[in-house]
Amino acid sequence: MNGGEGVHRGEGVRAREGVRRAAGVLAGCLTAPVGLAYLLLAGAPLGAFLLWPRTRSYALRLLGSGARRLGELERRRRTGFFGDRFPEAYDGGRGGAEGDPRRNADGGGDAGAVLYLAVRSWSGLVSGVVLALLGFGLVLAGMLAGGVARGSIGAAELLTQLVLGGVLLFLGLQGLSALTSLDARLARERFGPSERELLRRRIDELSVSRAAVVRAVDVERRRIERDLHDGVQQRLVALAMLLGRARRGGARDPERAAGLLEQAHREAREVLAELREVAWRVYPSALDSLGLEEALGGVAQRCALPLRIAYEVTGPLPRPVETAAYFVVSEAVTNAAKHSAASAVSVRVAGAPGAPLTVRVEDDGRGGADPAGSGLTGLRGRVAALDGVLRVESPLGGPTTIVAELPCV
Repeated sequence: MNGGEGVHRGEGVRAREGVRRAAGVLAGCLTAPVGLAYLLLAGAPLGAFLLWPRTRSYALRLLGSGARRLGELERRRRTGFFGDRFPEAYDGGRGGAEGDPRRNADGGGDAGAVLYLAVRSWSGLVSGVVLALLGFGLVLAGMLAGGVARGSIGAAELLTQLVLGGVLLFLGLQGLSALTSLDARLARERFGPSERELLRRRIDELSVSRAAVVRAVDVERRRIERDLHDGVQQRLVALAMLLGRARRGGARDPERAAGLLEQAHREAREVLAELREVAWRVYPSALDSLGLEEALGGVAQRCALPLRIAYEVTGPLPRPVETAAYFVVSEAVTNAAKHSAASAVSVRVAGAPGAPLTVRVEDDGRGGADPAGSGLTGLRGRVAALDGVLRVESPLGGPTTIVAELPCV
């Protein structure tokens, strides 16, 4: 019972939405002649001034002021009947001084307002013509039904009229659908994407970034497993063998046992150093205790190449941003040392309160880095998880430049 009521309620909502959209299309047909009349009545006396370069800007400003008001009417029609809510930054109905970003965002200022009104008026008039033809077709269909009821129309003529009427109905509905889509596209280009579309884009971006983070975590986990298995585990096996040999031969050859114990001691120190290296690559403890600048200093100490770091950050950074910046530098420097045949690497980290943190890593190697490689793909996923952007420029012959922009919000 409740399921049936939900279905009926959903059908009622869709029906009301369809009626509201149909009313919006009809309202657009009624506002189109107003826009066309304005362009003709206001554009005719201003035409000569629009052609003269010295007065063109003033005439266009006068013509655009009215076009903006009519554009605001169309904006409200889209919001009221179609549910489109546009960002304020794209508000085409407001004016602004020269150089105002809103004038550039709304489609080119006064010229964009006039162009939108012209195209919108044309599409609205054509939509009105199509609706009129569909209405006339309904009248003809009623007359045809009356003729069939009276028996004055034969089967052959009825079939011909049905085929012709069906084709015209199909063409009319397709044309009306295309014009409705054109109206929505014009509104998006003029006023910017609607909040619904922005939300849909954001959901798609989050889905992609989540998948990238999952892949990056999987790659990192495999790398840690490989480091532990191929490095630390093998050294521990060797250490256990040395200790076993020293224990078995200690009674018979104390001098040889002492040498084995000394070798085991060196191996234990090397295992501890490698464990610290693996732990540092997983997550550097210096980030928690000392901050990003000191953690990057640790990267410079362990780097096999000369590494110059310029840290130009004013103010505290969010912990996720610090972590992502650290791994961008660490991975980029490691790749440069392993694959680029570089002789030096430079790192610049810059940021200010309210601005994104910019991380730039450049080496003088041979270039040719693959942006789709596993390492850079993992970095791109880590950066994208924070709504950041990672750019890689690595032409053959070098240099290789990796730039990450991380929002600090």
